[in-house]
Amino acid sequence: MELKKALETLRADKERKFDQTVDLIVNFKGVDLRKDAVNIVINLPNKIKEKKVAAFFKEKSKLVDTITEPEFKKYGEKTALKNIVKKYDFFIAEAGLMPKVATNFGKVLGPAGKMPSPQLGILGKVGDAEIKEVLDRIEKSLKIRAKEASVKVAVGKQSMKDEEIMENIQKIYEGIVKTLPAKRDNLKNVMVKLTMSKPIKVEIK
Repeated sequence: MELKKALETLRADKERKFDQTVDLIVNFKGVDLRKDAVNIVINLPNKIKEKKVAAFFKEKSKLVDTITEPEFKKYGEKTALKNIVKKYDFFIAEAGLMPKVATNFGKVLGPAGKMPSPQLGILGKVGDAEIKEVLDRIEKSLKIRAKEASVKVAVGKQSMKDEEIMENIQKIYEGIVKTLPAKRDNLKNVMVKLTMSKPIKVEIK
């Protein structure tokens, strides 16, 4: 089904009492994720939701929730570590603190795919301008990391315009295809769904 038609079909489904998320599901074939990892950051044309960000800085910032070095010891227990991973979508860090961040938080942030990365989140200089810039980029960024031969990501909200959702889907689809060794030949199928709906197979050009 064409993408536009699929979105219209999903919208015709039973009304729900909340703003449903629009999900994109991409299923792979013939991909060995140990050799060909799908681990990318995509800059979306349209923002999906507010993201909660925490920072590992030497000094507190008024622009972002900050965990300073003396506070690292608060997170020595697994429960405290797991709680901050659940609470925040993204983590950023001052470059000079990264070795200590890796030692103290790596065992939880790493498996969750939330370690600050050079692509998006490690700051050489920490000033208001630099923090604002990285926060703006994070708002429209999507991290994708495949752990199995399938990726499911939120691409929009029901309240967004179809055109905005379609622009996000196109950008994500192209980003995923680019990372695959045989490109589109590695795609088994592509589907879209709402939170409470069944998936619909779609063709994306």
